[in-house]
Amino acid sequence: MRLNLRWPSRAEDRFEKWIAQRHQERVLAGETTPQGPCPGEDFLKRLARKSRDIRLSDPRVDHAATCPACMRRLLTMRREHRSRQQKIMVATAVATCVVIAAVITVARHEMQKHSLATNSAVVAETVNLWDAGAFRGQQPGQLQSVTLPAARIRLTIILPRFSSPGQYVVAVTHGPDENGLITEAASTTANRGQQETLSVDLDLRRARAGQYYLSTTHERDQASYYYPLQIR
Repeated sequence: MRLNLRWPSRAEDRFEKWIAQRHQERVLAGETTPQGPCPGEDFLKRLARKSRDIRLSDPRVDHAATCPACMRRLLTMRREHRSRQQKIMVATAVATCVVIAAVITVARHEMQKHSLATNSAVVAETVNLWDAGAFRGQQPGQLQSVTLPAARIRLTIILPRFSSPGQYVVAVTHGPDENGLITEAASTTANRGQQETLSVDLDLRRARAGQYYLSTTHERDQASYYYPLQIR
């Protein structure tokens, strides 16, 4: 004996559905004769849910399949069961979407907090110009390049040898001679032995990576000293 493992075709499925529909119509029209008494409500509910604990050899199954009253009740229960299943699926899908949306919202919020904290953090930097060369205005000299991050900076500057004490304006510009000012701050020098130092807060968060100039201007001096600056 050979087993036919072929899956039923769509035409066969439609034919079987048509047979089942015709049988339901005959039962509901009273053209069949049921055997035995009507089963209880609990049995019909389990049958409507296609419970696995019900055997097809159970005589109550045969009765429900041929009794008009049981068939009507069974079809009603099947529709109610399908409706509940659909509602559960919709509710589950909605709940899943809500959870996903909440997770995404929380993740974005945490990323924004982290980004804000990172951008708002003050970075301590020191620039040692003790042995540096600079140029005043458009007069170039042997220059020292300075590198700073694009962040809020608490900058300590060790001024070049023989720098005068007093108040200075520290600026970051696109070019020499205060062309394209990015940020500036004023500070008074502090003496550390032979060195004069400045401490200023500069906001370079909006500066793009590239070449700039760092300048220092003494309160009694009309010209600024410029140092090439690389913002990373």
